Amino acid sequence: MNDKVMSVIRAMQANEITEYHIYSALAKGLKGENANVMSAIADAERGHGYAWSRYTHTEPKPNKLKVLYFRFIAKLFGVTFVLNLMEKGEQNAQWIYAEIEKEVPEASRIRQDEEEHEEALIAMIDDERLKYTGSIVLGLNDALVELTGALAGFTFALGNCRTIGMAGFITGSAATFSMAASEYLSKKNDTGEQHPLKAAVVTGGTYLAVVIFLLLPYFVCSSPLLALALCLGTAALIIWTFTFYVSTVYKKLFWPEFLEMLCISFGVAVFSFCIGWIAQRFLGIEM
Repeated sequence: MNDKVMSVIRAMQANEITEYHIYSALAKGLKGENANVMSAIADAERGHGYAWSRYTHTEPKPNKLKVLYFRFIAKLFGVTFVLNLMEKGEQNAQWIYAEIEKEVPEASRIRQDEEEHEEALIAMIDDERLKYTGSIVLGLNDALVELTGALAGFTFALGNCRTIGMAGFITGSAATFSMAASEYLSKKNDTGEQHPLKAAVVTGGTYLAVVIFLLLPYFVCSSPLLALALCLGTAALIIWTFTFYVSTVYKKLFWPEFLEMLCISFGVAVFSFCIGWIAQRFLGIEM
């Protein structure tokens, strides 16, 4: 076995051991069947690490920073997001298996095990957060579309950052309670597994969080146009982050989803900006 192949095997062994510790740590934070499934995934990774140790005759230490990183991400976005994110990394490494299969036939078995057995286990995870993804999407999309449009219109019609910020806050606060109430009534008559009150809190909380982030530039800037540019930049960052989350969890293509949501939000903002300009120029509205 040449040095290049051995170096690849050592790297793969270290990765398997690290992932074993990640899955083991995640299992400790879960309950019931979810904990059992996560432990089974961890055992599979440990088994792969042992298989590679027959070639390296070593026992590498896990990457502790990587373990801490994925534990933190799991707290923020849930275990399903972490599992699919790690699975993406394994899919990107499939060419490595193909490269060493000629000299290490066992690599084919390990690759097949990761493709079939672990994917089946991941599908068994019941992540409660995913039940409320629709509520998050509702609050996020409405806040981005409505508030970016409103702020763009206010920017030209009002022309003062503090005034725009206050108008945006009043608009956003009222819309937050409206969205939460609408979601509650909608889910109350739904036969799904969601709890109406929790769905309402998720929708309203998401809407309010977006409102706060979009309004911040208007309270720290003196130029309305600069504040609007920062507001739109913030909106683009929020869209990018959430689209990455959804595309990872539901295994969708990132760019089509991102561009669609970006075009809708920014399209409404441009349209509203034009309305504000028209209001100022032709209706004689001055602030």
